[in-house]
Amino acid sequence: MICKGKLRTSPEVAYQTIRENVRAKFGDRFLIMFQEGLNGKPFFALVPNPQALAASEKAEPTPAPALTEADHPALAIGLLVATFLTATWAGAALASSSINDWQFSWAALPSGLPYAIALLAILGIHELAHYLTARRYQVQATLPYFIPIPYTPVFPFGTFGAIIRLRSPIPNRKALFDVGIAGPIAGFLVALPILLWGLTHSTPTELTETSGLLNFASFKPSASLLLALLSKLALGSQLTTEVALELHPVAIAGCLGVVVTALNLMPVGQLDGGHIVHAMFGQRTGALIGQVSRLLILVLSFAQQEFLLLAILLFFIPVVDTPALNDVSELDNRRDFLGLLALALLVIIILPAPPIVTQLIF
Repeated sequence: MICKGKLRTSPEVAYQTIRENVRAKFGDRFLIMFQEGLNGKPFFALVPNPQALAASEKAEPTPAPALTEADHPALAIGLLVATFLTATWAGAALASSSINDWQFSWAALPSGLPYAIALLAILGIHELAHYLTARRYQVQATLPYFIPIPYTPVFPFGTFGAIIRLRSPIPNRKALFDVGIAGPIAGFLVALPILLWGLTHSTPTELTETSGLLNFASFKPSASLLLALLSKLALGSQLTTEVALELHPVAIAGCLGVVVTALNLMPVGQLDGGHIVHAMFGQRTGALIGQVSRLLILVLSFAQQEFLLLAILLFFIPVVDTPALNDVSELDNRRDFLGLLALALLVIIILPAPPIVTQLIF
């Protein structure tokens, strides 16, 4: 059922009033959705509540369905243990002086622990922040699921990251914003000291044509404005325009944490950045920002080849984010400001340091 009309009060008051009236009549049988139509005017829609439907089915004398593995914390714990092992394996290879010819050995595994602990701390805090924020808004969410992958020279990181799944609708744009921004900010705050410590223990080396953002044996600090500033802060006079870095494994974990932060802050679709711009500007404008962002990253990839794969992947992500139940009520000024700061963080991570900046700091 869809109801349209002109609002005579604030969107939040209108939504709460309609929701209370519907609940008084129908209980939890329906979800009340408050959306913005293609003509820019808001409308209400009532849709069946799948959770209420499932609860009513369980109340019948038929046997309840068995729990799946995804409903069990044992799966999350098992994936965490597996990822810790594959990340330790990868860390031992990254700590080796001959990573391409590195052969697995049990004796070498302890050298991979600093990398594994640092990387899993960054990824785990990122997803845990999403999880706790979702629970604060009474949104059902799974525990963080880590994704292990065995070490290979082509992909030597030991994990594809971690995810959580939201299993109930987001109530409003404020909750959408808070859930979206919590992960990248928490993960970045953990990655920052880890990266600085790792950079101070990294080794200056000769800058070559193969030096780059993801070449950890010959890391080019100026490939990212933020990483250039942090590298200079950590190494001081040791860092010049002619110097690359052989990154310590902990610095690799911190660098990956910063890259993951940038990836998640991309304002596209259901990425964290997509949630943020959707909450700030609305679903339609958020989708437009996502489309423009995909094109800009594609253009940037011609200068920064490391972003080519990311640019391609972004075109496989739908730009339209899933709406919140109350997708009309706007954010407050504080959240708008935090959202702009998050987008500014994305920019200084992905943009290379301009020549004028490198001349000033190196």
